Amino acid sequence: MAETLEQAQRVGYTCLRALLRFAFMVANNLVAIPSYVLYLIVLQPLRILDSKSFWYIEGVLFKWLLAMVASWGWWAGYTVVEWGDDVKAVSEDEAMVLVNHQATGDVCTLMMCLQDKGTVVRQMMWLMDHIFKYTNFGIVSLIHGDFFIRQGRAHRDQQLVLLKDHLEKYYRSRNRKWIVLFPEGGFLRKRRETSQAFAKKNNLPFLKHVTLPRLGATQVILKTLVAPQENGTPSGGDAVRKESKSKGLQWVIDTTIAYPKAEPIDIQTWILGYRQPTVTHVHYRIFPVKDVPAEPEALTNWLYQRFIEKEDLLTHFYETGAFPPPQGQTKATSREMTLSNLWLVAIQSFAFLSGGMWYCLFQYLYHCLF
Repeated sequence: MAETLEQAQRVGYTCLRALLRFAFMVANNLVAIPSYVLYLIVLQPLRILDSKSFWYIEGVLFKWLLAMVASWGWWAGYTVVEWGDDVKAVSEDEAMVLVNHQATGDVCTLMMCLQDKGTVVRQMMWLMDHIFKYTNFGIVSLIHGDFFIRQGRAHRDQQLVLLKDHLEKYYRSRNRKWIVLFPEGGFLRKRRETSQAFAKKNNLPFLKHVTLPRLGATQVILKTLVAPQENGTPSGGDAVRKESKSKGLQWVIDTTIAYPKAEPIDIQTWILGYRQPTVTHVHYRIFPVKDVPAEPEALTNWLYQRFIEKEDLLTHFYETGAFPPPQGQTKATSREMTLSNLWLVAIQSFAFLSGGMWYCLFQYLYHCLF
């Protein structure tokens, strides 16, 4: 009887905590996102006079918004341990980040673990499914210049043309550095069976923990953003090349996310926090873009090889609880990614103070006008 009562109390506490966290998240969104939009509306004259400064300020606000999302998981005990190459070393260079995709929590994990990577978060561009355009964060991503891609064979060719146009128009003009994409084109649980059938038909490796990636978006990004001297193609068009002194895309960062027991965190868990504290493991491997082939067939093989390596990494992780050591080394080293609670509280406070300021301003204007 005592044990049953204790379990009921534990469930009740979990539900109450989840309800309070959800209420905080709603309040956070109601003040932070409108404040972001209103600040940028007010700053439109600066966009005309000094576009670089405008996008710098927008990037700072964007990073703070992502930090707020990261804080929901951080305060629930969802932390990150990083493995492999140190990506801070290339944080000021242009890079394409290739990530395996298991659940909606993958994006939240990236929002968290990239917070301490210098200017990366405020200068990054995301490629995401078009459905995210209709979420609460959609307006932020639209303003920031992220690209929403529509999945499906019927839309594929048109979407790749739109992606190329989008990169040429926004990537360098807004001083973007990193571009993040999920080449599998969907969640593991939804694409695994189809991918395995395709692999069997084409005599490709049988993969359980990842799916075979799609080439389209990766190829467009490389063709559009890699500097001419590296692959012989224009870097975003003549106009963009003249206005930018960019060296072009220099690195490909192969990023592998692993969850304990292969149980990914979804966005609902991230918000409500009903799952026990969990350590997500993120492995990085950096490739110079000059080593990435440009020809479609060779690029396809190269990209497949990256995901075959991801399969091996994840298999080792699920069997041992750790990623394998780099080639030629006997031991893998990891580093715990940390966030400052004081900094997170300061950002959240700024959001709520901004919300209060805008509310008072609109109240004042209303009374003046009416």
